[in-house]
Amino acid sequence: MYPPGHSKAGQPLFKRRFIPALLSDNPYLSAQGDYETMLLSLPEHQRKQLLEGNWDVSEGAAFPEFNRAIHVVDPFDIPKNWIKFRACDYGYGSYSAVLWFAVTPAEQLIVYRELYVSKVLAKDLARMVMEVEAGDGQMRYGVLDSSCWHKRGDTGPSLAEQMISEGCRWRPSDRSAGSRVAGKNEVHRRLQVDEFTEEPRLIFFSNCTNLISQLPILPLDKSNPEDIDTKVNFDHLYDALRYGIMSRPRFSVFDYDPANARPNRFVPADPTMGY
Repeated sequence: MYPPGHSKAGQPLFKRRFIPALLSDNPYLSAQGDYETMLLSLPEHQRKQLLEGNWDVSEGAAFPEFNRAIHVVDPFDIPKNWIKFRACDYGYGSYSAVLWFAVTPAEQLIVYRELYVSKVLAKDLARMVMEVEAGDGQMRYGVLDSSCWHKRGDTGPSLAEQMISEGCRWRPSDRSAGSRVAGKNEVHRRLQVDEFTEEPRLIFFSNCTNLISQLPILPLDKSNPEDIDTKVNFDHLYDALRYGIMSRPRFSVFDYDPANARPNRFVPADPTMGY
């Protein structure tokens, strides 16, 4: 944009348009086969970029299985009888990350909302969380970074206590030895496509823009390939995601309420036979 004070301030300085194209869109190169053979011989991340057109992947990425076409869906109305909960990684100087989850009857996890803010006090964040989720119905539980319960030698209330005092209730996350590695493995498992349902076990609403942009570029720790690099400054949403999926979310058959279930949109081609 033109800077303030310029005669065209606020107007675009220049415009760009990205038109994606795959090898299959070029009949000359795709018919030969030589170029495709060369692309197939590239390392995995380069092959996905140049052959499959998937630019979410990068070299050394912790979650190369993430695919925007598979794991990102348009928002829809979540039935009231689906289990809902949230997870939070709190930070003041860096970022506070809050994610909201829904559990389908098939126990697929849906991340349907994110809150990503900085320089927000614990009590103010609690008020923001409750205001955002006011129309969500019952929130089964919340998972918060367990370090927020540490008093760090002072006599005042912890960060968790301050948030709970505002009515925003939480339970501590698992930060025991090995929990980071176990959480990363669970993210891998959730991103896989289930062979029976042919759907991933974890999907994201497209309005979770920060998480969608950060997850595919999280780098591996060079000294410990079983974990991500904790020195990056954009792992807060990932930590909230890890806290949430490690909270053992379950959909109980006793939670099923036909009156509030999603409407059946199936329209049979033959109304007589029903299929």
